Amino acid sequence: MPTISVFFGIIIRMFYRDHNPPHFHAEYQGQNATFDFDGKIVEGEIDSRTAKDLIKKWARLHKLELDNNWKHMRQQKAFVRIEPLK
Repeated sequence: MPTISVFFGIIIRMFYRDHNPPHFHAEYQGQNATFDFDGKIVEGEIDSRTAKDLIKKWARLHKLELDNNWKHMRQQKAFVRIEPLK
């Protein structure tokens, strides 16, 4: 699964042949969750409130880029790395 961003120990990935609705996967300290492009958890759990807040902030800042990556995935094109939070 391609990594599209890494920040503050959080790894953001997208699968190539993933299902709708559009989403991304985040991993933090061995915990995994699926998020929509507004940064809301769809499935799974990440216990850290700070990590969830950072993921939400990042997703909202990069919603257009996430959407473009989702479209690339559907066309079997390469993902584009997305700027991490700093």
